[in-house]
Amino acid sequence: VQLQASGGGVVQAGGSLRLSCAASGRTFSSYAMGWFRQAPGKEREFVADISNSGSRTYYADSVKGRFIISRGNAKDLVYLQMNSLKPEDTAVYYCAAAPDVGGWYDPTIGYWGQGTQVTVSS
Repeated sequence: VQLQASGGGVVQAGGSLRLSCAASGRTFSSYAMGWFRQAPGKEREFVADISNSGSRTYYADSVKGRFIISRGNAKDLVYLQMNSLKPEDTAVYYCAAAPDVGGWYDPTIGYWGQGTQVTVSS
């Protein structure tokens, strides 16, 4: 079972990137999905999540109005559209999945993917 995040890169402040998270090894279409990030020297922090059905989304205050989380048609894909990027958005971004929102914090039921680096230059 794997979650693989991709789409990171280097972008100037004010620019945009779209991250993708693809699941393999099982179907995550009925799972809630989330994005997290970890900047150098800081703890991993919540960015956004989307419910099992895709009907509910939730964002950290720091990204609200700039980032959009969505699910792909196949539901085993989740995206994070990042607009108006700021240098403080620089971090490794991770995707996570769980049967319900918040379940990713439980190692017995949550899944985490490898991260993708996002660097925003000023």
